[in-house]
Amino acid sequence: MRARGHKGRGALSSPDGRFSTRPVEFDDDEAHLRAQQVPDTIIRAMPAGRIISRNDSPDVPFDLSINPYQGCEHGCIYCYARPSHSYLGLSPGLDFETQIFYKPNGAARLLEEWEKPGYDCKPITIGANTDPYQPAEKSLKLTRKLLLLFLKHRHPVNIITKGNLICRDIDLLSELAEASLCSVALSLPTMDARLKRLMEPRIPSAAARLKAIEQLAEANVPTSVLVAPIIPAINDNEIEHILESAAAAGATQARYIFLRLPHELKGLFADWLHRHFPDRAGRVTSLIRQASGGNDYDNRFGVRQTGLGPYAEMLASRFNAASRRYGIHSDTYQHVLDCSQFFRPGQQQLGLGF
Repeated sequence: MRARGHKGRGALSSPDGRFSTRPVEFDDDEAHLRAQQVPDTIIRAMPAGRIISRNDSPDVPFDLSINPYQGCEHGCIYCYARPSHSYLGLSPGLDFETQIFYKPNGAARLLEEWEKPGYDCKPITIGANTDPYQPAEKSLKLTRKLLLLFLKHRHPVNIITKGNLICRDIDLLSELAEASLCSVALSLPTMDARLKRLMEPRIPSAAARLKAIEQLAEANVPTSVLVAPIIPAINDNEIEHILESAAAAGATQARYIFLRLPHELKGLFADWLHRHFPDRAGRVTSLIRQASGGNDYDNRFGVRQTGLGPYAEMLASRFNAASRRYGIHSDTYQHVLDCSQFFRPGQQQLGLGF
């Protein structure tokens, strides 16, 4: 029985994660009953042992990252972070977007990291996995607390988000940007309102995100647009329109990322695709495999974010041509920041006399 889905949710079901040792199977009647239930969002504290994650992937433009939240209520069906919920014994499906964990001690852990004598200051990216401006941030303000520390200690920070809630923090971002200490990347994979509702149900509209780019640019915060992900035969026809709109709003850099389907995400995306686009599911799957070496996903560095082969080359050519046409740099989505101003907690800031 194929799940029908829930209004405002991306995944259609809650399949077991890959580490589940006691998978549960329901009969058709029970499965149908559960499919009709509207899942509530549950937000729990999960104190962090460490707050900074270190990355050694050559195709990711940062070494250090922070995720104030695990799980994301935005519910994007394509989110490559979904499989991370398996480590908690939860489903990468509906659990990922309804069982949200936050790190209440994130700011304290960050100060501890910065206090270490061997700490080497490099730009830190907030939001590499889950969105730092998802709905819970409105009340918890974890991201804002972190930004206050970045500003106080003059530490460079990059932010990736889909949420226009980031405009709440323009006061901090503009001050950081004035000292070459921050940049922002807004993700915008579609301008189609219907597709957005299906693909990323709890994210602000394209118009709201373009307005956020405009407000950030007006505040002189270096802002990029991420066309991510590009899904063959779903939103690949929008590349030029998105870049034109983002450039008009004030974005100066752009990057695209090809659809990534690690682990359980393959099945979740397939269910979503056949539910909402049964007429083109075969075409979408064929193009994904053409760009992934015949597989649903090619996780090799240098390939996983762009794909390979004729279709992938066509996407790159179109994206680069459109970027040139609209005056956007397409080599990266993060700006060069200044690491020389950082001072550790307890250390005197040079030049201020305290």
